[in-house]
Amino acid sequence: MKFIPNTPEEQAEMLAAIGVESIADLFEAVPEKVRFPELNLPKPMSELEIMSELTAISDKNADTFHYSAFVGAGAYNHFQPSIVAQMIGRSEFYTAYTPYQPEVSQGTLQAIFEYQSMVSALLAMDVVNASHYDGATALAEAAIMAVNVSRGKRKKVLILPGIKPTYRKVMRTYTQGMDIEITGDENPDTDLTALTAMLDADTACLVVQSPNFFGELEDLRGLADAVHAAGALLVVHTDPHACGLFTPPGEYGADIVTAEGHALGNALNYGGPYLGIFATTHKLVRKMPGRVVGQTVDKNGKRGFVLTLSTREQHIRREKATSNICSNQGLNALAAAVYLAAMGKNGMRRVAELTYHKAHYAAAEIDKLPGYSVLTTKPFFKEFVVQCPKPVADINAALLTRNIIGGFDLSRRCPERTHQMLVAVTEMNSRAQIDAFVTALKEVA
Repeated sequence: MKFIPNTPEEQAEMLAAIGVESIADLFEAVPEKVRFPELNLPKPMSELEIMSELTAISDKNADTFHYSAFVGAGAYNHFQPSIVAQMIGRSEFYTAYTPYQPEVSQGTLQAIFEYQSMVSALLAMDVVNASHYDGATALAEAAIMAVNVSRGKRKKVLILPGIKPTYRKVMRTYTQGMDIEITGDENPDTDLTALTAMLDADTACLVVQSPNFFGELEDLRGLADAVHAAGALLVVHTDPHACGLFTPPGEYGADIVTAEGHALGNALNYGGPYLGIFATTHKLVRKMPGRVVGQTVDKNGKRGFVLTLSTREQHIRREKATSNICSNQGLNALAAAVYLAAMGKNGMRRVAELTYHKAHYAAAEIDKLPGYSVLTTKPFFKEFVVQCPKPVADINAALLTRNIIGGFDLSRRCPERTHQMLVAVTEMNSRAQIDAFVTALKEVA
């Protein structure tokens, strides 16, 4: 009997062989009301016709190429130099697979090493890995690492309410069943001073995000001393571009620093894949999850690169592993390395300056509008909160008709923040776009 029946006779022979009378009998387990009766496929088309139709469909998307975007909340529209796509598309790099064999993976290993070196300099930290899915998972791993550093004697993780809500949910999901208490964010009004007052002998770490979810810069001066005096670790989640302009967390004495690295050369990509940045100090490197590439020399004295530290259970005994759920974001880290190399120190600062000044210009103009007010009172980088005269969902729907993607509706994550919009501005927003956004806000009010 042929594998694919070509005639009714062959089909009947196949059905008889498996003990059913008709093809419909194969779907008896599926409720009749949800069975798909037939595939109403269109007539065959040429490749030219298909591409034309798919292009027409894709043009219906509200993307950042055809719309001006002012939404952020963790995913930001930053410029991607053309060299990034050119490099990550090369066949020798076009994989995220872990380079286990150094003798055939020197290029990939060196790229990851360069990524680690540049991010270390950006964050003012000693060691960086390249192993986490995104900023949320990196932050969750930081909390677990802090507990592991105390050898499980400290179980409390204090987190600031200003941390992105979905990140806090991921942290709680990761730590289920680990006997870890995540607390401090129950009251949305809890500030850094109040959170610091909660430090006790059971606290493994204090976690803060700066710039926080609302775009504000937290005052980290002296915080590390207070945390360390309680025997705990300071974990800071930051924005890589903010570190191009403001004092990096490492200079404030942070023990662990995490960040979302997608904006370093990676596209928005409908939410992924992203890049979880994770950095720590030399003192704590043995407790760090993931993989670290190191530089060495071969038997001939030539420079080479190897996996220096790999604490995942597939490499070592399970009971000694620091994490079993981290991965190798090698391709995303490569994009970040190319981006950082192309931008350089001055380029990163310039991007941060443009972003900062454009965001503050937008905030000043919006604050002048009748019915609108900027609620952000602390220093901010590229995001700020706007109180609106009507539901944000209604405003954003009206903005879309003007080819503008409005800010994030904060009531989606913080129910108490009704009629509040989180506006994000980057170097990609021109003055003309900002002015058009301000004018549109006035009209739709």
